[in-house]
Amino acid sequence: MICVALPGLAVSSEEGQLTGRGLEGFYRAGRRVLSRCQVRVAGREPLVVQARMTSADRARFVATLRATPHGGPDPDVLVERTRSADGVERITLHSAAGRPLRLPVEVALGTDLADLGAIAAGTVGPELPASVHDSGLRWSGPAGNACVTADPPPADALASAGVLRWEFDVPPGGSVTVELRARLEGVGPVRAAGRAATSPLAAARATGDDPRIRPWLNTSIEDLEALLVRDPTHPMDIQLAAGAPWRCGPAPAEALAAARMTLALGTRLAAGTLRTLARTQVRGDGPRSGMIPGPRRDAGAHLPPGCTGTEATLIFPVLLAEARRWGLPDRETEELLPAAERCLTWMRNTVGEGEYLRDPQPGGPVRCETQAQAHRAALLGADLLDALGRPGGQDLREWAQALRTAFRRDFWIDGPGGGRPAAALTPDGRRLPHLGAATVHLLDTGLLGGGEYAPGLLDKTRTEQLARLLGSPVMDSGWGLRGLGLKEAGHNPFGHRGGAVRVHESAIGVSGLAAAGYEKEAGSLLRGVLAAAEAFGHRLPEMYGGEQRTEGSAPLPHPAACRPAATAAAAGVLLLTTVAGVRPDAPAGTVTLRPLRSAPLGEVGLTGLRISGAAFSVRVSRLGLAMVEEAADGLLLGR
Repeated sequence: MICVALPGLAVSSEEGQLTGRGLEGFYRAGRRVLSRCQVRVAGREPLVVQARMTSADRARFVATLRATPHGGPDPDVLVERTRSADGVERITLHSAAGRPLRLPVEVALGTDLADLGAIAAGTVGPELPASVHDSGLRWSGPAGNACVTADPPPADALASAGVLRWEFDVPPGGSVTVELRARLEGVGPVRAAGRAATSPLAAARATGDDPRIRPWLNTSIEDLEALLVRDPTHPMDIQLAAGAPWRCGPAPAEALAAARMTLALGTRLAAGTLRTLARTQVRGDGPRSGMIPGPRRDAGAHLPPGCTGTEATLIFPVLLAEARRWGLPDRETEELLPAAERCLTWMRNTVGEGEYLRDPQPGGPVRCETQAQAHRAALLGADLLDALGRPGGQDLREWAQALRTAFRRDFWIDGPGGGRPAAALTPDGRRLPHLGAATVHLLDTGLLGGGEYAPGLLDKTRTEQLARLLGSPVMDSGWGLRGLGLKEAGHNPFGHRGGAVRVHESAIGVSGLAAAGYEKEAGSLLRGVLAAAEAFGHRLPEMYGGEQRTEGSAPLPHPAACRPAATAAAAGVLLLTTVAGVRPDAPAGTVTLRPLRSAPLGEVGLTGLRISGAAFSVRVSRLGLAMVEEAADGLLLGR
């Protein structure tokens, strides 16, 4: 159970007690502040009867205890613990006894002040010795100092054992509360960027025939807000961390992808993400000039690791162009345009006189998804440059046309079943034939003006064949898209890119299939991801096992997955807005609705979306007809 309000985390088991095993504890900016917090009442550990998340940043544990020696078999003390990501634990004892109780309470505390990475690797040392400090305990180590303060102050503090003690007189039906607050000394309190007053995300809501969509969207937005982090040097600029607990640091490609999927909740997150990453852009005259740096990412058994910097650089102008369609003000668009131009210049310089964008490492392959992302960046970038009166749009369109011609010639593998796109071309020109979820990027073409999507790299016949492949049991697990086809060599249902279901790619697949008109396949994937969301308590991990769904089964958790994860949470927003088919063109003052006519979730209503900063609400009927219920004055319905 992971409570998140970055930079704060609290990781617990369902037992409620923090025992110091594994990842358990309170964290601040990746440092474990408190690893052990064990409560005993009247000399015994309370029996936990319920443990649940009450919000993205808070968990509640309820336990019972029989404190009266000869009072019968019924418990007469209820122990409620509320644990928050900001380092606060509130312990409340409720008495149901018929007479006053004297309850001794003991809390054993400890910490190692270990780094999260060291804890994950199993290389932490022993607990640090404690000392009595103020109304609690204090620990000192090479990484700094931590302390826990208690309210009310304890009657006794035993530093050698790390124990705080109280003795409460509780009247019949009465309650007492102890509040513990853990913090790193010299570090201010947790200032979560996603608190309601400062959140850049609109509080959208979903209603409809399917009761699962409301808690799914609510949880998705809560998780997104929990993962928001501020730029340390520009606190007004906010972006998303990739996920907790493993990836709370910068991840440019994931931050941009998640911001793009949440444009329906407003453009503030997109603007903050773009400004933050523009400051990291490589400058100068070298071959990397214009790139947004990013780490390498495992690509499975068939390909070498990919460069997320390439992906981030290609998403940057796309996000800016689409944010403008959703209503990003002209002033902010023009402020960010030079960085987008540098991304596009890097792309064209890297391609040179050829047609393809190759991996930056020497001898790297030509990846299918990279060409799709570059093609999309060229077309949306050209549209953006033209709209703002900047040169270069025609050159980008001509190159995109040349790329389409070359891709259709070189990347398609003919076969008796209709063929498939190659995953990549090797440096010597061989096609790699394995079928994976990365091909969904061929369907993700990007939004242009008038509610229309840009043309894709595949022609209509081959797009139909790809839709058929993605909708087959080889790729559709019943819970979403497998990262690698079921019949491919090296398939592993838990493979990071070799067979596990990745929610981001599944969501892109649904959106792309719907935009291309393949509603049957899109609806099947959508219902599978929604079923997985329900199985995971509406908080989807970034990936889970790609085992085939059967009656009565549940998706298998992946041991290395982040949960919550930015792209998985953002997928909930994208998938529900895809059902409604909302396609805005704020500069033209129009919005087009292209809902899924098959109405795969029955009637769906979305309220509190944002177009040009104003509230926008839409309802899709069981017949697949969409109706605008709320919109800004002057916003017209396009065709």
